Amino acid sequence: MHLRTLVTTLTLALLLGLLTACVPAADGPAIALLLPDKKTARYETFDRPVFEERVAERGDYTVLYANADQDAAKQQQQAESALAAGVRVLVLDPVDAKAAMTIVNAANAQRVPVISYDRLVDGGGLAYYVSFDNVRVGELQATALVDALAERGDPDGGVLMVNGSPTDSNAARFREGALRVLEASGVRILAEYATPDWSPDKAQDWVAGQISQYGDRIAGVYAANDGTASGAIAALRAAGVTPLPIVTGQDAELTALQRIVTGDQHMTVYKALRPQAQLAADVAIELLEGRPVEGELMVDGTPATLLTPVAVTVSDIMDTVVADGFWTVEDICTPEYAAACEAAGIREDSP
Repeated sequence: MHLRTLVTTLTLALLLGLLTACVPAADGPAIALLLPDKKTARYETFDRPVFEERVAERGDYTVLYANADQDAAKQQQQAESALAAGVRVLVLDPVDAKAAMTIVNAANAQRVPVISYDRLVDGGGLAYYVSFDNVRVGELQATALVDALAERGDPDGGVLMVNGSPTDSNAARFREGALRVLEASGVRILAEYATPDWSPDKAQDWVAGQISQYGDRIAGVYAANDGTASGAIAALRAAGVTPLPIVTGQDAELTALQRIVTGDQHMTVYKALRPQAQLAADVAIELLEGRPVEGELMVDGTPATLLTPVAVTVSDIMDTVVADGFWTVEDICTPEYAAACEAAGIREDSP
């Protein structure tokens, strides 16, 4: 019996050690920032550093950070580890909007408020929601696509819809907004695909199959973000499709802006990630300190702030992402893209 007790104790200790190894121990009042993946460049490039910088500006707080690498089970473990480490607020961008409700319930049981960041957790029980108007994102994408198709003058063509991950609540809202515009315009939708994990590789494989089926009838590709746009364009390039169909995107990733400069991608959607991350940090600190927070509106019963997205084509780059300091001309116009930048009027001395 003593041996059995010892083995059980050691097993529990080992499991606890493995769990808490996911997130380091908190040193002082702590906030957990749990982001969903590294395939979407924005999270490691902007969201995390801006959030951490803002928290540091506000006082002597600790940020416990973890990235789930698009694994809902891993995110669950990271959340449990953060709660065990004593965090007082969770800022959660869920891998799976429905599965993440388990995290919210566990946090609420310990009286730890949860801020739903960028993607809305399904099921309620949240303290706050910070995101963008995601239906509007889809409307901007589809409007740019429809306008470009009309300008090109291809009445017989249709579009492929490369939607986002089926586990991402935002993907449904992007699609909702896009369909609202596409259906009103009369543009034909040839086929649709929900891209697992927002994977560019899976988007590429699917688009390659559609090229075999529809060929030059593909006049445009509604790609829900810049990653899926990169996959779609890679498939079109590999198949030798010319001219390239009109392709949308989202997130204003650096590589997407370079594709826009060269004409491979028509547009992206710029979302001011710095204000989003800063607001989430501010709300987290207010909650940590026990102060009430109010949103600009209510979304599914949760106080929320939804920021405004902006469509970006080649003619808007200087006035949006460069003007805001999101990217610099030097970032975009590397030697490979210098000639295209010059032709597009993207240069340091531009007014």
